[in-house]
Amino acid sequence: MTRVLTERELNRALLARQLLLERAKTPLPRALERIGGIQAQYAPSMYIGLWSRLEGFERDQLTRALKRKTVVQGTLMRTTIHLVSKRDYWPFTVGIRRRRREHWVRAHKADRKKIEAAARKAKPHLAKEPLSQSELDALLQADAATRNGVGLFLDLIRVPPSGTWERRRADIYALAEEWVGPENTTEKEGIELLVRRYLTGFGPARPDEIAGWAGVSKPDVTAALEAIDLRRFEDEQGKELVDLPRLPLPDEDTPAPVRFLPVWDATLLAHARRTQVLPERYRSRVFNARTPHSVNTFLVDGQVAGTWRFEKGRVKTQPFGRLPKGARAELDEEAERLAAFHA
Repeated sequence: MTRVLTERELNRALLARQLLLERAKTPLPRALERIGGIQAQYAPSMYIGLWSRLEGFERDQLTRALKRKTVVQGTLMRTTIHLVSKRDYWPFTVGIRRRRREHWVRAHKADRKKIEAAARKAKPHLAKEPLSQSELDALLQADAATRNGVGLFLDLIRVPPSGTWERRRADIYALAEEWVGPENTTEKEGIELLVRRYLTGFGPARPDEIAGWAGVSKPDVTAALEAIDLRRFEDEQGKELVDLPRLPLPDEDTPAPVRFLPVWDATLLAHARRTQVLPERYRSRVFNARTPHSVNTFLVDGQVAGTWRFEKGRVKTQPFGRLPKGARAELDEEAERLAAFHA
């Protein structure tokens, strides 16, 4: 008989795999591989997300890792900027490349031939040295759909110091093959790794959730799953969930500490709705027309319970409702630690 996982068990599984039940003592690249990378559209968000997940994390650790090329920033899953390990960069890129290009051309009604021509024009210049966005724009002299599409038809890394806490605009680019070495995988291998990383970081999950996170088709995911040794569960709605063997499934009563999350944290996005880390009654307060990028949030007992902001040297919290007994003191202590990290 197939084991049914409760919503709360799925919540604790996601928190454990995202390193939000207990901060991990692990090298930065390995941590990123465990959690499936981290979104990085706004540079401080990736620093704060890692601070909440890693024991003793300091801002310089990430800035140094970017400079040493052990971790990289690129436009990856769902055509959004992600921070990933150097080892994961090429499999992720090659796995999603074809679908990402098709989606961009279709969504923007762009001229693919014009974008490809612009990419050919830019490539030899980027092979010589990194270029800023303004330098690329001046070089290409093209319409917005063509200029913006070049980054999908060339594999580009965002080069530090751009895209760091110290210089937040991620607008300096290098060719990935020059920055991290030549392409070294196939699309099939890349999609399989994406599936494995998703289950490691967010599972157990439905195949369509994996596809939505990665930005590939459900048939792509289904084909990859056929090559992987899986364990299978059901959720409370009777939907099948797949998972990798020997990954954590904590008891639903496992205590969950207060944690602060930045904007764009992937645990709050639609692919992880099954876990109710973001209760549906609060979703419109976190994602709406005014804040499509979400807002800074904090977790109490494994669920979003309010928002926070850094102001005048302090982290100020705004709960959505009355907090459980004892949670206020824990929240205030964690807020003080986050304020010290900001400072």
